[in-house]
Formats: sequence, structure tokens, C-alpha cells
Amino acid sequence: MTSRIPRVTAAAWFGAWALLAGSAIQSRTALAHDCAPDNQVLEWNQVFIDTLIATNTPNSSSQRLGAIVHTAIFDAYNGIEQRYRPILVRPRAAPGASRRAAVIAAAHTALLSLFPTRQVELESSYAASLAALAEDNEDCSASRDHSAAWQSHERANAWQSRLRGIAWGKEVAQAVLARRETDGFGGTYVAFGGGLAVGQWRPVAPATAMSAQGLAFTAPFVLVANTQFRPPAPRALDSATYVNDFNAVKSLGRITGSARTEEQTALAPFWEGNASVHWNQAANQIARAHHLSISRANRLLAVLNIAMADTALTIWSAKRSYGEDAAQVTWRPITAITLAATDGNPGTTPDVDWKPLVTTPSHPEYPAGHPSLNGAAASILLAHFSDRQTFKLTTPGQPSRTYTSIRQARADGNNARVWGGMHYPSTVAISDAVGRAIARYVDRNSMQRLHGRRNGPGPAFGVTSSG
Repeated sequence: MTSRIPRVTAAAWFGAWALLAGSAIQSRTALAHDCAPDNQVLEWNQVFIDTLIATNTPNSSSQRLGAIVHTAIFDAYNGIEQRYRPILVRPRAAPGASRRAAVIAAAHTALLSLFPTRQVELESSYAASLAALAEDNEDCSASRDHSAAWQSHERANAWQSRLRGIAWGKEVAQAVLARRETDGFGGTYVAFGGGLAVGQWRPVAPATAMSAQGLAFTAPFVLVANTQFRPPAPRALDSATYVNDFNAVKSLGRITGSARTEEQTALAPFWEGNASVHWNQAANQIARAHHLSISRANRLLAVLNIAMADTALTIWSAKRSYGEDAAQVTWRPITAITLAATDGNPGTTPDVDWKPLVTTPSHPEYPAGHPSLNGAAASILLAHFSDRQTFKLTTPGQPSRTYTSIRQARADGNNARVWGGMHYPSTVAISDAVGRAIARYVDRNSMQRLHGRRNGPGPAFGVTSSG
């Protein structure tokens, strides 16, 4: 998907502003913050979730998109609040700019650029969000006892504040989009098809090359490099771990005659769904249940999505690197099991008719994408909330599932990769640990309080002025 910034029509902007100008606003917007009844960060996070679902965006593309959207939202709100260190854009909003209007404008601008086919739906959400913003009492003070002249003065102040917030939010989003335009994701790369060495990844027909290869060459958002948390080389073909891995997935992951339970068979395709959708759904619902302020929700969702993005980039870099090394074991179970007679290990026996429950993705088996994302996202949530949380997750074409434990959702998501016949148990465990380590790093080294004890180093991708 392109990140070209679309031109918003004058009529669209005028219509949105007219909604603001005609509303009976009774508060001082320059003082607006967390006491407002609506949480625009959660509102637009939900718009992002809905957009991923509506566009059927691949899981491999979604983490980068989520990080772009929430970087724009975070820096737009924080650029006015100035509570945390910025991710990318230094604060320079006009005095008195509305924080919530900035969130709306930043989210809308970023999403419209990333999902241009959703313009009608995004414009509708934008107009509705601004209209709702204009109707509530942003500073939580009652103005009904003031004179008509005072209220008129306040309405004028609020109108100007919102215009400043809109301008600032759009400027921040454009700066973020411009920076990520050259992050390497959209580069041209020679198709990669692995190799035919025993143990080496090769595409599973009808695929002919590694999918989403650009992720392996994309600059991270906070990490110093996408090799900073690269996992160690995978287990060797002659190791006991490989025998255990092989036999576990051979038994549990086959489409018929499996040792899976009925519940495990249902969980495998459910957790094949988009990890960004699942974990943003969980975070959004948990944040609402805990009545998080806009500021806290802003940081939570930024950390969550950036941790997932930097994890995905780390994993894809490792997939590409280990996948091209003929000495490393990166072939998928369907290849390993059908060609086991060639691996030289007496502990493995071939089954030429073996097929997985879930279609095998077209990229090296080691390390694993979904488990790493489960580890990253769950670690962020567990760093901010207790394990016992209730949230409902959805996957298109599957019954929804309600969880009452973050750890249980993480475990199901990880085990589903073995039940689906796509990954080996040791790969799943190592990949989850990579995500956990990256999440801890992002949470501790970015978006830190400006006047707190934990002010780690700034983000590697650059903190810059938006000018």
C-alpha cells in the first residue's frame, strides 16, 4: 500500500470545519485533556482495526501500518501535552491547539494515505468524530451559569483551538508518512526462493518465492537495527530438539488423523487471523474497561503497535538471513516430513502424504511471525495490566472468542502454529521470547516521561522537527 499523501478536497475540509463552527461549544478547549467523555485515541484505534478487517490487509503488512498510524497519533497529542519524549516529531503546535482535534486529524490523515480505497468511510468517520468533539464540554466545567457574551467568547476560542489542533495533527501525520516513505519497505528486491539443500527453506507450491520480503529490509521504528534482537541459529537436523519438533508437528499438525482435540482444531484457523487486529482489539477493550485517560491510552497503543512492528521487522530480517543459509534448518514441516528420508536423522520418518491443517505461508519457518507478535503484544499488556482481563477477539469466517486471560490468549495463539502444522515447538518458544524482549526494550526506551526516573535513549529512527 502506498503512503502517498492524498489531497483532501476543500469541500471535505469545509464541511468538517462547519460542523465545528455551528456547534454550541461551552468550554475552553485550550485546557482540554483527559477528563473529556470521549477517548479519540481509542475511537481511531477502532477505526484502524475496522479498516484492516474491511480491506483484508495481510498480517505481514499490518504491523508497520499500525506503527505509522499510532506514531502520528502519539506525536500529535503529545506535541501539545508534552508529557513524554516524542517518537519522531518534536512539539511545535500552535499555542492553545486542541489535543483531541489533533488526534482526529493525525489519524485521519495517516489512514487516508495508507488506505486510499477507504476514503468514503474514513471521511465519514472524520466528520462524525469532529462533530462529536464540538458537542461536548472539553474542560469538564459547566458554563450554563455564564453570560451569553462569555459563552460566545468561549465558542470562538474553542473554534480556533480546534482549527489549530487539526492543522497540527495533519502536519504531524504528513511528517511521519514522509519519513516512512523511504524506510525500505517499498524497495525493489530480487525474488527470494530459498534453496534445495537438506533442511533449507523452499517455497511450497503454488508459491514460488518468499512473500513480504521487503519487511526484511525495512528500518525499525525504535530499535537500533532489525538485527538487534535477532534470535540464535535454529536447531540442527541431528539434534534431539529437531526430533522432538518434527514428531510433535507431524502428530498434531496434520489435516487428518491428528492427535489434536476438537478445540485445538478450531483454534488453529482462528489464530491464523491478523495479529494486529487481535491484539489491538484486546488492548482497546482493556483500555476502555479500565477507563484509561487519552494520554495513557495514547502511549499504550503506540508502544503496543511499535513493539509489534519492530518485532515483525526483526523476524523477517532473520527469516531472510537464515533462509538463504544452506546450513540452517528453515524448511517448513510439510517439506521436512515428506522429505524426512533425506535428513540423515534416524529419529524422523517420512510421510509423503502428510498435509498441514492450515495452509503453509510462503516464507522460511524460522523464526516465526505470529508467535513473536503474540509475545510482543501480550508482554506490553502484561506490563500495564494484570493477567485477568476480559476481551473478545474476531477472525473473519471464524466464530469470535472471548478470553479472560492475556496469557491464555497468548498460549492459544502460539500453540495454534503447531496445531496448524506450520511451525515447530522450539521455533514458537524462541520467537515468543524475541517479541517479549523487543516489547520490553520499546516500553523502557521510548516515549518516556519527560520528568521521570526512566528516560532512556531516544528512538533510533530519528527525532526530528516537523518543519
